[in-house]
Amino acid sequence: MQYELGFVGAGNMAEAIARGALRQGVMPVTRIFAADPAMPRRGVFQQIGITTGADAADVVTRCRVVVLAVKPQTLPKLAPALAKFDAEQQSVISIMAGVTCAAIEAMIPGDARVVRVMPNTPLLVGWGMSGVAPGAHATQADVDFVLKLFGAAGEAVQVEETQLDAVTAVSGSGPAYLFYLAEAMQHAAEELGLGEHADLLVGQTLRGAAELLAQADDSPAELRAKVTSPGGTTEAAIQHLDGNGVNEMIVEALRAAQDRSVELGQGPA
Repeated sequence: MQYELGFVGAGNMAEAIARGALRQGVMPVTRIFAADPAMPRRGVFQQIGITTGADAADVVTRCRVVVLAVKPQTLPKLAPALAKFDAEQQSVISIMAGVTCAAIEAMIPGDARVVRVMPNTPLLVGWGMSGVAPGAHATQADVDFVLKLFGAAGEAVQVEETQLDAVTAVSGSGPAYLFYLAEAMQHAAEELGLGEHADLLVGQTLRGAAELLAQADDSPAELRAKVTSPGGTTEAAIQHLDGNGVNEMIVEALRAAQDRSVELGQGPA
C-alpha cells in the first residue's frame, strides 16, 4: 500500500488524530493520506503536509489502515468505495457514533478487520479519552495500533463493543457535563459580583482541579474530603448539593445518555 493511514473525512476529529500521530512520531507525514469533498478541509491537511484527495475510493485503494471519520448517515454512500476493500491486506478504524462493527463488516468483502472507537472532543487539544473495541475479525495487533494511534492524542482503553454505549455516556459526552458545571459556576460568579473575573476564576479552578485529580493518588472522594472542612464553606455547598439529590441526578443523567446511545445504535424504528 502507498500509505499506512488514510482518512475518509478530513474534519476536526480526523485532524486531531493525524496531528497526534505526527506529534508523537507514530508515523511520518508521508505515510498519511486524507480524502474529503470539501476543499477547505483538504487545505488544512495539506498545510500539515498530508497528501489529500476528494474521493473516498482513493483512501480504500491506497491505504493499509482506513479511518472512517464521517457522519454515520454518510455510511451508505461509502458502499462503492468499501466494495474495493482488500480484507486480507487492510483494516478499518471507525469513529462513527452508533455504527456497529458488524454493520461495517457487512459492507466489505471477506472477513474485514474493524476496530470501533469512541473518542471525545478533548482529542482536539491532545487530551482525548477514547474507548477502543474490536470487531469479530480484528486482531490484537490491530487493536494495539489503534490504542497507540489514539493514545497519541490523549488516553485510550480497550473495551468490549457492548461497553461503548457506557463509554459514550461517561467520556464521550463527559466534556459537556464539565462545560455545564462551568456555565453554572460562571453564572453564579457573575451574580456574586465577580463578573470581571468570572471566566478566569472558573476556568483556572476547573483546570487546576482536573490536573490535581490526574496527578494525585487520592480518589475523587478523598480529594473532596480534603477540601471540605467541618462547618466550613465547602461543606455548606456540598450539603446543599446532597440535599437536592445532585449525585443521584448525575448518575441518572449518565444512564439516560447510555440509553440514548443504545437507541441511536439500533437505527430508525
